[in-house]
Amino acid sequence: MVLIKLLVEGGKMSPGPAVAQQLGPMGINMGQVISDVNEATSEFKGVTVPVHLTVDPKTKEFSIKVLSPPTSELIKKELGIEKASGDRMKQKVGNFGIEQVISVGKSKHNSMLSNDFPATLRSVIGTCQALGVLIESKEPKEVLEEISEGKYKEEIKAQKTDVDAEKKEELDAFFAKIAEEQEAVKAAAEEAEKIEKSSEEAKEEKPEEKKE
Repeated sequence: MVLIKLLVEGGKMSPGPAVAQQLGPMGINMGQVISDVNEATSEFKGVTVPVHLTVDPKTKEFSIKVLSPPTSELIKKELGIEKASGDRMKQKVGNFGIEQVISVGKSKHNSMLSNDFPATLRSVIGTCQALGVLIESKEPKEVLEEISEGKYKEEIKAQKTDVDAEKKEELDAFFAKIAEEQEAVKAAAEEAEKIEKSSEEAKEEKPEEKKE
């Protein structure tokens, strides 16, 4: 049996030289593999997921095992974004409700070594911190402290994953202000850079005055 490890976008695997080089010599039907992998990963559209393809070179049979996507991919899918923050201290990319943290935690829990769901949540919150995602309009580390103090106990116990419409509206409104401020800072920085560049170019173009 041969194990081939793949990373594919859910439902969108396409022919590629790397896979073809591995499957081609074994005489495996590439089209069938792609079709079956896309079907198996269809629920993860827009998310990159690890897939283990086990192949029997003698019988040409294969089996597919879809592993849990990376936590960061699940968070980005939940937020509806493609990229995380390049500078989490200055650039925020979203605002989660605790329910969304729980939702991602439930998706990851079975693939984690810990049997303690709160430990899984702490791991998800740590990833939110790294990606520049606010939780309950706060820095993730503040939410970790609140969980330690017993806040969100009911939501975690019930494993609530749906954010109430009114609360979602408040979270979105808060983040909209943050995003607006970030854009203003970015625009100001770009304008300052443009002025500095123009000034340097002007100095280069102006001939130096000769001393008598």
